Amino acid sequence: MGIKKKILCVAALALAALTLAACGGGGSSTGGSGTGGSGKEGGTLLGAYAAFPDYLDPALSHTGEGWTAMYDTYIPLLTYAHANGAAGGKVIPGLAAGMPEVSDNGKTYALKLRKGLKYSNGEPVVASDFTHSLERVYLLNSSGSPFYDDIVGAEEFSKTKVGGISGVETDDKTGAITIHLTRPRGTFENELALPFVALLPAKTPDEDLSADPPPATGPYAITSSKPGAGWEYERNPQWAKANGKLMPQIPSGHVDKIKIQVLRNPQTEVNEVESGSLDWMANQVPPDRYQDVLSKYEGTQFRVEPTVSTYFFWMNTTVAPFDDVKVRQAVNYAIDPRALERIYSGRLEGSQQILPLGMPGGKKLNLYPHDVGKAKELIAEANPGDREITVWTESEPPSNDVGAYYQGVLQELGFKVTLKVLGPDNYFTVIGNSSTPDLDTGWANWFEDYPHPNDFFQPLLAEESIAPTNGTNLARFADPQLSKKITELGEEPLGAKQEAAYAQLDKEFMEQAPLAPYGSSTASTFVSDSIDLENVIFNPTFGQDLTSFEFK
Repeated sequence: MGIKKKILCVAALALAALTLAACGGGGSSTGGSGTGGSGKEGGTLLGAYAAFPDYLDPALSHTGEGWTAMYDTYIPLLTYAHANGAAGGKVIPGLAAGMPEVSDNGKTYALKLRKGLKYSNGEPVVASDFTHSLERVYLLNSSGSPFYDDIVGAEEFSKTKVGGISGVETDDKTGAITIHLTRPRGTFENELALPFVALLPAKTPDEDLSADPPPATGPYAITSSKPGAGWEYERNPQWAKANGKLMPQIPSGHVDKIKIQVLRNPQTEVNEVESGSLDWMANQVPPDRYQDVLSKYEGTQFRVEPTVSTYFFWMNTTVAPFDDVKVRQAVNYAIDPRALERIYSGRLEGSQQILPLGMPGGKKLNLYPHDVGKAKELIAEANPGDREITVWTESEPPSNDVGAYYQGVLQELGFKVTLKVLGPDNYFTVIGNSSTPDLDTGWANWFEDYPHPNDFFQPLLAEESIAPTNGTNLARFADPQLSKKITELGEEPLGAKQEAAYAQLDKEFMEQAPLAPYGSSTASTFVSDSIDLENVIFNPTFGQDLTSFEFK
């Protein structure tokens, strides 16, 4: 899940999938039943986001907002089950007729496209569309491209942008798709199920299509988009005719239309859900309304959702003062997770490790118990020459307050700090662009893309994830030995031995302290009285599943 898997996941699905199970909280810990059928069919769902997604283009979006928006529109060869909790982390066939046949010691994946699929514009889906969609990820410099670098020819194509990706073979007549890897990759099925490589028509332009989203293969199609303001869906006309019958594992949805508007003020969102003017708010209830909403509506209109997430401050390790490990360690000592728990009003559980406890390999670390005195000693030893720092955060509560807290921590350590607060629409796009000036340090979070610890190391800390645009390694941290360990562990099937190795890897990264993790959060689902809350699915990678919303 832009790097950010926002609280509406994720996971993040989504949603982090969204799995997403670390924090618990009030209400149902498993989400709704998602069975549907007891309410009304049809109608128009009115929803609101506090910010427009980073992108409304499946090749580019890497946030919870975007993935929630596109989960039911763009379907990859494989996809994630439309279910809550750990069940939602299961990879199932999507446009492919079955799971891949894996051979050549884990380096060759053979799939077959379902026959008769069509895009929402009526155009047939063909096997070679996968090749074009994959190449488009690289042509657009998507933050998702590192997931596919092990495909033969992908890294070379990422540099030259010409000649195609030789490791993909397709046959439009038979629907056969064969993918050759340079080495085994234990997470490859998970990554084939991510939105980045959802199939699009071959003639889809190699440009950001957020304002004019491409044709869909899922039950809903985005029919209009106004970046910054909102977007709308209607039922995909090809779903009832063809796709839905071919993919019965994917629900068809209950409502006929969905209209999403961007409401910048979360207080307004809460008021409108309470009054029934809105059916659903995608983002979190703001901290100062959280307990009131919880007490009034828990179990009827409001549910707390578990997530697998890490909230952290990144430090740019390529520039002073954060090129000095002692300064980075000092920041970790100076941050008090308990103070941040108070800022989040009970929606965050403080911790100081990269892997959240709900992720395999996640173990509680306490390398940096809160100690401002120790932090000041390390700063004195480092004696940084550059004491002017810019701290970045976004304006959506409580991230703005978290940024102000971090500013105060750094000031207490003797730095002169400028706080830069951006709107949430483009925050991760800006801080992921290496040409942005004064990228010293700032706030971020990460929700799982899939239930595997590699997802918290490769995007956030591997050398290959340092990119000029849409970068996810915000610390710009490059340690060849640790990056090699990420790669080697990623080749192995996940078991007890690998989980222990990932826990050790977490410790090794935290000793270098490129990040200052401070906790994992819960998410929430808040709907109007007209929506059947029990049936709303919260997938750990993709958040609220639009196909599960149903009027009473």
